Amino acid sequence: MRATKGDELRVHGRVVGQQDKVAEIVEVLGPGGNPPYRVQFEDGHRAIMSPGPDSVVQHRGESGRTGQE
Repeated sequence: MRATKGDELRVHGRVVGQQDKVAEIVEVLGPGGNPPYRVQFEDGHRAIMSPGPDSVVQHRGESGRTGQE
């Protein structure tokens, strides 16, 4: 999984009916676009994340596609 600043990290809900959590990647801390990422969620909360298999990166400018690699 590779990302750049401004990409969107989407963490899928783990149970039926739970919505995805969406965050903007504000800083890439790993080499070559790899995790961990500093992210900011829609409610303003910031965190450092190393996304798991339930997460995808949607690259800036993509519409409706996931950038999972």
